[in-house]
Parts: sequence; C-alpha cells; structure tokens
Amino acid sequence: MVNSLTKPAADLQNPDLQNAVKMPAKETILTPRFYTTDFEEMEKMDISYNEEEMRAIIAEFKVDYNRHHFVRDEQFDNSWDSIDGETRQLFSEFLERSCTAEFSGFLLYKELGRRLKKKNPLLAEGFNLMSRDEARHAGFLNKAMSDFDMSLDLGFLTQNHKYTFFKPKFIFYATYLSEKIGYWRYIKIFRHLEAHPENKLYPLFNYFENWCQDENRHGDFFDAVMKSQPHILNDLKAKLWCRFFLLSVFLTMYLNDHQRTRFYEAMGMTTRDFNLDVIKETNWTAGRVFPIILDVNNPKFTALLDKSAASYLKIVNAPASNLPKFLKTAKNIPHIAAIGWNAIRMYAMKPIDTAKLEGTVR
Repeated sequence: MVNSLTKPAADLQNPDLQNAVKMPAKETILTPRFYTTDFEEMEKMDISYNEEEMRAIIAEFKVDYNRHHFVRDEQFDNSWDSIDGETRQLFSEFLERSCTAEFSGFLLYKELGRRLKKKNPLLAEGFNLMSRDEARHAGFLNKAMSDFDMSLDLGFLTQNHKYTFFKPKFIFYATYLSEKIGYWRYIKIFRHLEAHPENKLYPLFNYFENWCQDENRHGDFFDAVMKSQPHILNDLKAKLWCRFFLLSVFLTMYLNDHQRTRFYEAMGMTTRDFNLDVIKETNWTAGRVFPIILDVNNPKFTALLDKSAASYLKIVNAPASNLPKFLKTAKNIPHIAAIGWNAIRMYAMKPIDTAKLEGTVR
C-alpha cells in the first residue's frame, strides 16, 4: 500500500518552525518538489548489512554540532534596501526556493521517522534527526525572507502542495544527490565570499560553512543506507538509474542557475564556472557509492550543457505576449526538443566505472 504525506499533524509544532509559519507576502515561485514513498516497503528493509556504519553516522547526528548555530545576531539588524531591484528579486527567489526545499526535506524525513518507528527503529531515528536539521534550516531561511518583506506559509504548503511518489530506491538516489550537491554549492559560495567579503550581500552566507556540514552528513546517511541495500547499486538497472539521476540533478541546476546569472554576478561569481565546479565535485563524491559516474570532464558534455542553457534562456526570455497558453507552448517546442535531445546525448555518453577509480587522485 502506498501512503502519501497530506497532513501537517504535529509536524508544525516543532519549535524551530513555529515562528516561520506565516502567510506569504507573495506567491511562491519555482518551488522544489515534495516527495512521498512506499513506507511499507521501507519498513521491511534489512539494514543489517551496513548497520555499523549507520549507527556511527546517527551517533554523529546526536552530537548535534549545529545546535546553537542558527541564531540571528546583530548583523541582521541592518536595512537591506541597498540591494538593487533585480538582485533583490533574485535573492528573494533564492531564499524562497531554498526554504521550500529544506521544508520539503523536513516533511519527508519527519514522516519517514514516524512511519518506521516501530518496524525499523534505527532507520527511523536517522530520519528524525535529519528532520530536526531541516526544520532549523527552513525556519532560519523563512526568517531571512521576512527581511525582504516576504515569507512562506509552511502549513499551507504542507496541506496544498502536490506530492510526487518515488519508490524508496529513487528517494535514496535523489535525496543523496540533493544533499551532496547542496554541500558543494554552500561550501563553494562560503569560500568565495570568505575570500571576497566585499561581495557578501547578506549575513546568511556567514552560516554556510557549518550549514553545509549538515548537508554532508545527511548525504553520508543515504550513502550508508544504499550500501545496506547492495541490490540497488550492483546491477545494470542501478547503473542506468544512477546515470539518470546524476544527469537530472546536474542539468536542472545548470538551467536554473543560468536563468539567474545576475544573482551570482552580484556576489562576484561566474555562474558557469561555479556550476561546473559543483558538478565535478558532486560527480566525484557520488563515485564513492554509485557504480558509475558521468564523464563530466569531457568537453562534449560541457558543450551540451551550454547548448541546453542557451535553449532554456530562449524560453524564459521570450517577449511577453497575449497568445493563448497552448500557442506559447507550441512556440517553445523547438527549444524544449533541443534540451531533450541534448540530454539524451549526454546520457548516452560512456560513463565512468567507479570500480576502476579506486586509488585515483584527481
């Protein structure tokens, strides 16, 4: 039986989220997906094959290194009116998407912890501890949004957002990559702004070094879970799905960020270079658990990413018109088809067998 997340129940009673539940000042934009899964299948998972590593990671969760990290200080007391109109809008969108993504993770992990508590208590404990972290992140981001005269009604999102069903193994692939790519994005932004403090738009970025360690530990947990289920990593189907999720995550980030180059330029960064660095690091990291990774250093792969971004920008930058929706969509079909064809070509490129990478130095 497949269950879905449809009720906030006690979730929003979490103290880290109580102050974050407000009516949005504007409609949400480009919000990430909310996921649900087959809880009964996950209840039956035998994790004994890698139980020792999972217990070690959960012990690290319990230390709670960032328990006192997400506290606003006097840096947030300034006015942020000096951030210009376009950059302000893009930064507001960044906060909104990030808050929604963290809240989505909170809901999924919290529900998994609740559903698995009786039949798979160790797995449930890990999910509950990760939901604690995601709650802090979402609450902190939503409070930051109020500095820009906007906020999200997280209770409304819980009740009304569409939930996408993924089988457990797809949840593992997707959330593992989401956490790891989040780590590399946050740490690279932090290191850049540490070297160039004059480009720091807002104090939120001061928190990214510790914050990304939460993301990294979450990714390690999913790494351990997947290793406890060798059948989802060691056959041909696993290789095909790993390629699919790697490409999906990389291409989605590349297209989204190229739509918002002004945001990265405002921080003194080059969107393309930043994205390619994050892709290479995440791809290499995934090689520690995935049986294959993508050949992202191949110039053909990079060229296809660039072509896809160019096609996507033609869609998002199309002049406004009063044409019916179906005609607007029809005009974009060539660009959509180009992105699809480029994705197929990237997927078809020969991947890298990670078993042959042992001992390899980058």
